[in-house]
Amino acid sequence: MNLSLSVIFILLVAFLAEIECRRGRARTRTKSKFQIGLPITGKYRDPESDKYYNNNNGAKIIEASHFDYEYVLGHKIAFICVARGNPRPHITWYKDGSEIFTHLYLHIHEWQIKKDAIKSKLEIDPATQMDAGLYECTADNMYSIDRRSFKTDFSISFD
Repeated sequence: MNLSLSVIFILLVAFLAEIECRRGRARTRTKSKFQIGLPITGKYRDPESDKYYNNNNGAKIIEASHFDYEYVLGHKIAFICVARGNPRPHITWYKDGSEIFTHLYLHIHEWQIKKDAIKSKLEIDPATQMDAGLYECTADNMYSIDRRSFKTDFSISFD
């Protein structure tokens, strides 16, 4: 009886390991489904979609801060986002999926660079642990939307 319980236990452990292994592979495969970008060919199947998404007047981010940013607690964090399009795009900032607005420690500045371009700067001063997360800059006009992400985490400086 003890032998059969240990065999059942070994089979159960192997079965659970197989399920966990399948879960891990499934998670890896689903990530690629949600990547944003052009199809491999560079063209969309539907001509209307291709015309819309490849419109030369569409909002395009032409300059942005580095993706991965480690900041020091108590210091300033600054992100830059420059976009162009016709009409000139509007830039919106997000943190962890929620739109953010100027407040006492967070400032958003915008400058018109050219008739069709705008520069936006997000500054957080002083930075705290709560400022770690995923920031996004989204540029949009009537033709398209473009977005860049900035992942932040903090470090502690011992000056």
